[in-house]
Amino acid sequence: MSRQIFVYDTTLRDGTQREGISLSCDDKLRIAQKLDDLGVAYIEGGWPGSNPKDVEFFERAGELNLVNAKIAAFGSTCRVDSNPAEDANIQAMLESGTPVCTVVGKSWGLHVKDVLKTTPEENLRIINESVAYLISQGREVVYDAEHFFDGYKSDPDYAMQTLGAAVEGGAETVVLCDTNGGAMPWEVAQFVREIGENFPDVTLGIHAHNDGECGVANTIVAVDQGATHIQGTINGYGERCGNANLCSAIPDLELKMGYNCLPEGSLPDLTDVSHFVAEVANLAPDEHMPFVGQSAFAHKGGIHVAAMRRNVNSYQHIDPTLVGNQMRTVVSELSGRGNLFSKAEELDLDVDDGGAVAKVLEEIKALEARGFSFEAAEASVALMLHRQKPDYKPPFELIDFSATVENRQGRGLFAEATVKVCVDGEVFHTVADGNGPVNALDAALRKALLPVYPRLGEFQLADYKVRILDSSSGTAATTRVLIDTQNHHNRWSTVGASANIIEASWLALADSMEYGLSLA
Repeated sequence: MSRQIFVYDTTLRDGTQREGISLSCDDKLRIAQKLDDLGVAYIEGGWPGSNPKDVEFFERAGELNLVNAKIAAFGSTCRVDSNPAEDANIQAMLESGTPVCTVVGKSWGLHVKDVLKTTPEENLRIINESVAYLISQGREVVYDAEHFFDGYKSDPDYAMQTLGAAVEGGAETVVLCDTNGGAMPWEVAQFVREIGENFPDVTLGIHAHNDGECGVANTIVAVDQGATHIQGTINGYGERCGNANLCSAIPDLELKMGYNCLPEGSLPDLTDVSHFVAEVANLAPDEHMPFVGQSAFAHKGGIHVAAMRRNVNSYQHIDPTLVGNQMRTVVSELSGRGNLFSKAEELDLDVDDGGAVAKVLEEIKALEARGFSFEAAEASVALMLHRQKPDYKPPFELIDFSATVENRQGRGLFAEATVKVCVDGEVFHTVADGNGPVNALDAALRKALLPVYPRLGEFQLADYKVRILDSSSGTAATTRVLIDTQNHHNRWSTVGASANIIEASWLALADSMEYGLSLA
């Protein structure tokens, strides 16, 4: 049996059908180049003629420096009672200039009757003639059998005939599509095995949707039963509940089952590709996604971390570096001392005092009981560890601060803050205004510290998140603030919590400056 799997990526077509995704032509070109760098075999660019962006993409596809992938244009069979040579959709695929045309046809009698409103015989004709015409024009044809699993359950003989029509027309690759995403893995396994027995000389493919949360599982079992062509999207993007997630299917097939999906050495690029596509699509990466998510190899429970420190394989199913990810230790009230020792090692901090670690652990537990959360605030944890060192000297010490917000007649809303800090025995007392009290505090603190620490000018507040913890308390509720700060080289997160939102903001803000000046 062949161990080579052909990966067909449809992020640029099926993926863009996800609610909330809209890619520009430049976006699609950037993603296509990234996919080729990863090493997929096919990149489906879109449906020529369906919209101006897809038209532009195919016109500009020649700008891409493709090494591994073929660009595919997607379209349907010719219209009922028409000739493929005169069909606008078929001609648009040809005019796109792609070496591959992917043709979708009907496999399910329900669609033949109620959607196409034609006869079973006419459906077989348009499948056969559409494929044959594209083959005659020198194109490689991938035939997508839409709703195949529903059609096969309803009328297996007719569903098989639709595949036969495509194969007789010259299609070398026939893809079984679980378009509604409702097939179960055992059904997919059985049907793929039976189709393979009837079409032994055809490359079988699988196109799974995730409506039953089985997209990846169905892809894997299809390969196990002989499919060598898999279709899916990066991060599982797609209409409704999405498509089979290539970021899970590819490592499962390569690392668990021994197949070759990507060129040798490419798998460690997978996490980077996942995050790149999410960024271009303007979507937050799913931190809990298997293999490529930030939490995929994160360890929080104290017992787990203690075991991991003895043997890294005790609570991990693979080495995360195989997919370009990394192991992380999460610090929280559930932590043991091992979490802090591991976190110190991750942050490259020299901590060898078990007593100091125990003190920080108790402090973390006490602070989390008051509303702090250190899971996403690694810089605050690093500072707590550093402050336990006898020789640690903070870059500044707070004396006091104030912040006011006024609505003055003729001027409107106005925020002002004063900060008094001590640096090496010298007191700096500054005042600044801003568009709000936190912005004013940030400006006042920078104003005080910049003359002593010019590199503070490189620090940028990248994100500011506020969460109300006990909403039943109304305006007296405890507020948690998480601040992300970055410079040209690093990004770090700090946390503060208080029933006073200004104090919570100040705690996170001051930690962000102290961490940046001391460690970043």
